[in-house]
Amino acid sequence: MSVFLDKFYKNQSSIYKYFIYIVTTVLIVFFFPKGGKFKYEFQKGKPWQYENYYAPFDFSIKKSADEITEEKRVIKQNQVLYYSFDGKIVDQVYEDYQLEVSNAFKQEDNTDESKYKLLVRTGKEVLDKVYANGVISEDDHKFSETSISLIKGNEEYKINATKLNTLANVNAVLNAYLKKKNLEDYKGQYQRIFSNIIEPNVFYNDELSEKALEEEYSKLSYTRGTVDHGKLIIAKGEVVEAENLKILNSLRSEYESELWTANNYYFILFGYSVLVALVLMMLLFFLKRYRRDIYENNTKVTFIYFNILFMVFVTTLVVKYNEAFVFVVPLCILPLILKTFFDARLGLFVHVLAVLILGFVVPNSFEYIFLQIITGIVTILTVSELYKRANLFISVGQITLIYIVAYFAFHIIHEGNLDNIQWLTFGLFLLNGMITLFVQPLIYIYEKIFGLVSDVSLLELSDTNSKLLKEMSNKAPGTFHHSLQVANLAEAAANEIGANAMLVRVGALYHDIGKMNNPTYFTENQITNVNPHDELSPIDSAKIIIDHVIGGIELARKNNLPDRVIDFIRVHHGTSLVYYFYKKQQEIDDDVDEQDFRYPGPTPFSKETAILMMADSIEAASKSLKNPTFKIIDEFVEKIIGGQMRANQFLNANITFKEIEAIKKILKQKLTNIYHLRVEYPE
Repeated sequence: MSVFLDKFYKNQSSIYKYFIYIVTTVLIVFFFPKGGKFKYEFQKGKPWQYENYYAPFDFSIKKSADEITEEKRVIKQNQVLYYSFDGKIVDQVYEDYQLEVSNAFKQEDNTDESKYKLLVRTGKEVLDKVYANGVISEDDHKFSETSISLIKGNEEYKINATKLNTLANVNAVLNAYLKKKNLEDYKGQYQRIFSNIIEPNVFYNDELSEKALEEEYSKLSYTRGTVDHGKLIIAKGEVVEAENLKILNSLRSEYESELWTANNYYFILFGYSVLVALVLMMLLFFLKRYRRDIYENNTKVTFIYFNILFMVFVTTLVVKYNEAFVFVVPLCILPLILKTFFDARLGLFVHVLAVLILGFVVPNSFEYIFLQIITGIVTILTVSELYKRANLFISVGQITLIYIVAYFAFHIIHEGNLDNIQWLTFGLFLLNGMITLFVQPLIYIYEKIFGLVSDVSLLELSDTNSKLLKEMSNKAPGTFHHSLQVANLAEAAANEIGANAMLVRVGALYHDIGKMNNPTYFTENQITNVNPHDELSPIDSAKIIIDHVIGGIELARKNNLPDRVIDFIRVHHGTSLVYYFYKKQQEIDDDVDEQDFRYPGPTPFSKETAILMMADSIEAASKSLKNPTFKIIDEFVEKIIGGQMRANQFLNANITFKEIEAIKKILKQKLTNIYHLRVEYPE
């Protein structure tokens, strides 16, 4: 048991990677559609490239979405509308009429009894005519020259919609009737009466109308005809268009449907699992071979797999909701984030793998893969210095433009013209670009969750008004000035060889923060002729000097500096010797343990940390130069960096001789500028 636990402990990092690999594979396959995949690829207007294809089983020909939409439009257009007749309102109108007509005509002196009765009777006859089928308000007037169903009590009547009166045409009915009865002299009184009492009594019945419409929709057939098993669907070389395109699309949807037997389902599941496992295995192999530092960091491996899984999850969710919105998913966020935290090559590689996986999920997989890979390449080529907001906006604009141009080209290839172009898709591309801008807060979230560092965070850390740098400028002003000079030298060298200049600058600013613990023990902070080392033994002095590395690491962690910055503090002296005190100790005692005078290391393990070691040594030692000339500076730089190379300080730094020579050249130029050297003119 102890042997097993010992092996488990030694291989726990590898076991964790395999665990993440398996879990990611299982979850991705779980998100996949629970159906098969049609094994033939075809496009409208292109020849069928395979052998003659016969129907593998009986299936129905499905109508296209446009056909179904058109049929629904016709049903909607011919829909029978239901209206309810309210008899109580009519009764109330007649009661109100009796009161109004009495007030209008009885008080007139010239109106005798017979005339009054005629006027009352005429008004009732007009009301009878107006309310024969009912009065409808303008808000409920939803028809145009069509029949409607009028519900009176529990009975339904089919009537012509034009037989319903509206409030607007009541006066027309009244005027026509008065003219017929030769009572036009009383038109004003009648109009006042009717304007006071007429109320709509026919109302649109939304519930019954919608129910009837749904019943008509339920009768709609989504298929038209069937194809029998063994029937020739398309011959080799035949152009895919019109009828055979509809049949092939119907057959493909049958393959991709969820109506599969248990045996078929498990075979399909196994096939998906194998392919996804292969893709994710390629990622592990790539990391192990070309990005060893990332491969050995389980947090970074988890971060990469999480992003792939997240993009697959979001895309499958959108496809299940509505596959037309698949291009809303901002897949270009994936290479953008990976380039921000790692490098462009890894970002593009992971993006391509993610797109290959999504090819199983999305419709028109060839178009999707082409578009996403092209836009991924554009993302990698255009996005740089993400901490500059303008760069992100420009890059997103270019990505959106590529989407639009590529989609436009595909449409022309498929249709042969600009007819039926889906302008909504262009809107989806614009929405995609807007969502891509969300990458800035997403980067901040990832930094907090996974402990990674982006250029945006490095820019914040490079602010000399930050708490830690402000404290160093007060406690150790000489060290602060030295760090600024080193930062300028290192940044220039990093730009020369294409290293991460922002990271180098931040590392240089913080590399000596450990000197704040004992600032006066370092010459750059000594403002008097009193040197505290004079009262210490060489070995004690060396310990104080060496401890500024350990103290700096502790201080950095206390102030929550990122690990990538702490690495610069840890390695900026490598395993070099505190030579001055080592020699002083030898003068006292010949038997000296060299390890007591060596920094604990490790040695630089990247181009950036190697640059800092060179710049730090050059800047510190340059203070001893007196009356420097071009030749003196040249020999000075060669001597210091040559000594570091002979001490194997750059053995693990992944830096070439050519790059070291370029760094030397930049450092010489900068020192020349610092000391304001001029060409000596002859007298």
